[in-house]
Amino acid sequence: MKSRKRFTVAAVASALLLAVSACSQGSTTKQPDAGSSQSAGPAHIKIAYQQWGPGVVMKNFLTGVKSEYEAAHPGSQVEIVPVVASENDYYTKIQLMMRSPNTAPDIVYEDTFLINSDITAGYLKPLDDYIKNWDQWSQFEDTAKGAAKGQDGKTYGVPDGTDTRALWYNKQIFQKAGLPADWQPKTWDDVLSAARTIKQKVPGVTPFNMYSGKPMGEGSAMQGFEMLLYGTKDTLYNYDQKKWVVGSQGFKDSLNFVKTVFTEGLAPSPKDALSPNMGSKVGTELLPQSKLAIDLDGSWIYGNWLKSGAKPWPQWSTVLGQTAMPTQDGSGKGKVSLSGGWTWAIPAKAKSPDAAWDFIKTLQTPQNAAKYATDGAQIAVRKDVASNAAYKSSSASTQFFTDLVSVTVYRPALPEYPKVSNEIITAMESVMTGQSSPDDAAKNYDQAVEGIVGGKDSTTTKSTGQ
Repeated sequence: MKSRKRFTVAAVASALLLAVSACSQGSTTKQPDAGSSQSAGPAHIKIAYQQWGPGVVMKNFLTGVKSEYEAAHPGSQVEIVPVVASENDYYTKIQLMMRSPNTAPDIVYEDTFLINSDITAGYLKPLDDYIKNWDQWSQFEDTAKGAAKGQDGKTYGVPDGTDTRALWYNKQIFQKAGLPADWQPKTWDDVLSAARTIKQKVPGVTPFNMYSGKPMGEGSAMQGFEMLLYGTKDTLYNYDQKKWVVGSQGFKDSLNFVKTVFTEGLAPSPKDALSPNMGSKVGTELLPQSKLAIDLDGSWIYGNWLKSGAKPWPQWSTVLGQTAMPTQDGSGKGKVSLSGGWTWAIPAKAKSPDAAWDFIKTLQTPQNAAKYATDGAQIAVRKDVASNAAYKSSSASTQFFTDLVSVTVYRPALPEYPKVSNEIITAMESVMTGQSSPDDAAKNYDQAVEGIVGGKDSTTTKSTGQ
């Protein structure tokens, strides 16, 4: 995941954001000629990233780049710091690390949806003075550049890939259930109908998985709930009015879908779904062992099954199919996807920012970028990588997930979003566990959002159309 996108900020993290909101974002260090490959002298560089599950691909990639960098920069040392944590815990841990010069890494793996909130907290250093002299920046797609920008117009990270989301399904299980191998659901009801058929005709198999609840963090909010919400006529944020949307029918309908799959036993039990290891289990156990029929998940998941992955599975491309998540009733574009992405960023309190920039450039040479996009099951954000023959032929699903970019939606990259996301996850969990009805959970969400974004004047009941 890349993760991939799972987030619940605990109260301590919220307090942390307030406590450091006045911190300086910049550094008085003189900026080097960022176009030079030898712009920084020998330094000790610390790189913090999330190790999700076995973390084989990222670990091997960073180890290779470390060797390359140290050979080209005699006397320099690169320390790779894996933060072994679920994604929501990872976000909290790196924010704590970035508070102080004594603990701040020199490079941090930063989810794009956190950039504005981390800028507000004073955690990140703008990279514009480096980028302006870097001849590789023009290779990056504009959408990827935009995802790495703050509301102040400055760039705070270098993207390493993006992603889309859809339904993975097991063709062999579908055959046993009498369902078509070329499955193309047109509505939510079609998805539920297939799951119910599988439950009836193929016992012992979990019909459908969607991430839900606090332990899966942003994976629940984004891969689960928002893949539903943005398939309705409603959204999270009205960009025209610059207001957060509350009181929407689409929000309630999405929670009702969550209720249906859990109360009917179409999804994993709430106990299993609330495991922080659920994401890893889906990719390394449930899908490869044909214990799960349909999985609402990301484009990157097949990275588990490559030779370099955590669970090599050569047959995956013939056993599994991919199909777009349909909109609620087939209206609009008929299908929906969400995209995210991660960046390499430099904390404001990094000890060696110049050397850190040199290392980021090494991470993002055309050769290294192509290697990570291929091994890490990423959708390329560099134009030269996207046209690379090895990348284009790296997976049977590459073209399918790349085509979903035409219908994809991005989360509101605003400082308030992490807290709003946390309320989405809270609503999901209360419904999936039977603690709240969808209507009550939606009402609690609306009240919480009003408090987060500054009152009713900052909210609207009208969503931006799709």
